Amino acid sequence: MVTDRGAVRLVDIREQPLQVDEVLAALGDASSGGLTLFVGRVRDHDHGLGVRGLEYSAHPTALDALRRVCDEVARQYDVQALAAVHRVGPLRIGDIAVIVATASSHRGTAFDASRALIDTLKAEVPIWKHQRFADGTEEWVGTP
Repeated sequence: MVTDRGAVRLVDIREQPLQVDEVLAALGDASSGGLTLFVGRVRDHDHGLGVRGLEYSAHPTALDALRRVCDEVARQYDVQALAAVHRVGPLRIGDIAVIVATASSHRGTAFDASRALIDTLKAEVPIWKHQRFADGTEEWVGTP
C-alpha cells in the first residue's frame, strides 16, 4: 500500500473489504474545496443476465500499474489529493470492488480527475473479473 506520496495519498489492491471512510480520511486537505468519490459495487445483473457472484484477479504488476495511473492523473489534473483502491478475490452482490477519489480546489477539476482515474484504471491496470451468471454461464472481463 502507498500512502502520502504528494497528491497520491492511497493506492492499494487488497483482498480485505474496502472502506469509504479510509479513502476519505486519506484525502483530507484544507485547500480542497471539492472532493469526488466513486464507489464501484458488484451488481446483480450484467448483459441482461442475473449475476451470482464474481472474483477479481490481479496480475503481479497490477499494483505498480495502478501507481503509474494515479501518478499520471495527479500530473494531468490540478488535484491536491487522490486515492484508488481495488479489491481482489471473491466478492458478493453489493460488495465494494473499487473506490477512487480526488480532491481539488474546485469541483469541476475533482470530477474530471475522478473520471479519468476510474476510466484509466479500468483500461490499463491488469485486474480481471470472472463473472458467474445465474443461468450457469460465466465470463472473464478485462483479460488480454
